[in-house]
Amino acid sequence: MLPLMNNNVSSLLSNTLAMNNGGPSTSFEPNYEYDFPTWVKPSDRKLLQSSNPASGANAIVAQDGSGTHTTIASALASAKSGGGRYVIYVKAGTYNEYIDVKANNIFIRGDGIGKTVITGSKSYVGGSTTYGSSTMGVDGDGFMGQGFTVRNTAGPQKQQAVALRCSSDLSVFYQCSFEGYQDTLYVYSNRQFYQQCNIYGTVDFIFGNAAAVLQNCNIYARDPPNKTITLTAQARTDPNQNTGISIQNCRVMAASNLNGVKTYLGRPWRQYSRTVFLKTYLDGIVNPAGWLPWSGNFALNTLYYGEYMNTGPGSSTADRVKWKGYHVITSAAEAGKFTPGNFIAGGSWIPKTGVPCTLGL
Repeated sequence: MLPLMNNNVSSLLSNTLAMNNGGPSTSFEPNYEYDFPTWVKPSDRKLLQSSNPASGANAIVAQDGSGTHTTIASALASAKSGGGRYVIYVKAGTYNEYIDVKANNIFIRGDGIGKTVITGSKSYVGGSTTYGSSTMGVDGDGFMGQGFTVRNTAGPQKQQAVALRCSSDLSVFYQCSFEGYQDTLYVYSNRQFYQQCNIYGTVDFIFGNAAAVLQNCNIYARDPPNKTITLTAQARTDPNQNTGISIQNCRVMAASNLNGVKTYLGRPWRQYSRTVFLKTYLDGIVNPAGWLPWSGNFALNTLYYGEYMNTGPGSSTADRVKWKGYHVITSAAEAGKFTPGNFIAGGSWIPKTGVPCTLGL
């Protein structure tokens, strides 16, 4: 991870993100089989569940010429901000292109993880900045993504190499996969929600200064070149920023090629780094200390790292770090501050997307 450039400083979120103590809602295990809640609008539910996604699309991307466009970039070029949601259906295939979503209210829907694949290979070692290495960048607000894989194939030796970079406020990713090594998922800024997604990586591979909630996701640690894995590197620079990474009802596991490597839940990229793991399954790959310093005593007193009711062989907090900023959360009210309903004001916008969500614990 390199320091943020001056022109890439993450923005402060508005005071509307101030956290409240919300009542808990029903807890559930991540079995990836859901009925859509009653509050989902029928039109959105139909769009998400449709067995014929082309029927509701404004643009259809197909490499064989059977759609309206042959590249995702050209389909995006036809979209403009304003009006209703612009739906781009991307048929199965491997799309070797770099995607920048600038318009608001874009919905990109693929044929499923591993079927619709967007791939690139830019990296820091290859001459890109961390910010510029992303295979897919999303800046337009209100983005929705479903059913595709975003991949950066630069490899573990190429250092920073982002698959997805997102600064879209009120953005949702549903049943997507983000695959890379160092710096896979750059949650750059604003409010973001990830449901039933896969994230693969090695070093700091969920990082940035958004207010991001990952719910019912699979987090896979890959074999790193330096034999140390850090899942997160959150970048809050000011205690008044309502940002952080909240990982709820997820599963932290080894990828198929991982063998006996120490894995840490995170390390503080910036002074007020904030990350919590709530009711998440932690495999035995997690080091008993749990968390790793960035450099010396930097940020150990000012960060906020928390764990609440996690399970699995790596979940014991008995031998965790003794930092002032580390917390074993025992209060449901405290843990509830980091749920979608409170942390990203999710009740006012996630239901409108039609994506399943538990707003509380």
